[in-house]
Amino acid sequence: MRYLKIIAAIAALCAAYVMAVPASAGEFGTKEEAVALVKRAIVRVGEVGFEAAKPEFMGRNGKYFDRDMYLIMVDKNGTRIVHGQNPKLVGKTYVDAVDVNGKEYGKDVMRIAAGPGTGWVSFMFKDPITGNVLPKENYVERAGDYIYLSGVYTR
Repeated sequence: MRYLKIIAAIAALCAAYVMAVPASAGEFGTKEEAVALVKRAIVRVGEVGFEAAKPEFMGRNGKYFDRDMYLIMVDKNGTRIVHGQNPKLVGKTYVDAVDVNGKEYGKDVMRIAAGPGTGWVSFMFKDPITGNVLPKENYVERAGDYIYLSGVYTR
C-alpha cells in the first residue's frame, strides 16, 4: 500500500513538472523563421508584384501566417498595406504604433527602414495564441518601396 502511494506521488510530481516546462520550440515561431517569412514575401512581390501577392499575405491559411508569426507590410509613408493578423489595420498608420509601456516602436521601424534597411525592434504586444502581453521582436527589412515585418514573442 505504501509503495502505491509513493508511485502516485512520483507520478503527480512528474505531471506537475511537465505542465511547468515551457512549450516546445516548434509550437512558436523563431527569429530565424521570422526572417525567412519576410524574405519569402520579398521574393513573392518580386515574382508577381504587390497587388497579386497581397491576397496571399492576408490569408490566415497561407504560407505567410505561421503559428504566432504573420506578415506586416508598410509603405514608404508609414501606412500599413498588409496585416496578416488583423486586416482592419490595413490603411492605418504604423508610424504612431505605441506599445503598452509607451514605447513608440512604429517610429523605430521607420528609422530602420530609412537607415540601414534591416534590423530588429523590441516592444510589448498581445500574443495571438495566449492572449498575454509579452515581449516581442519584429524583424524589419526594406525592399523597394515597401517595409516588411514579422516578429516573434520572447517566452
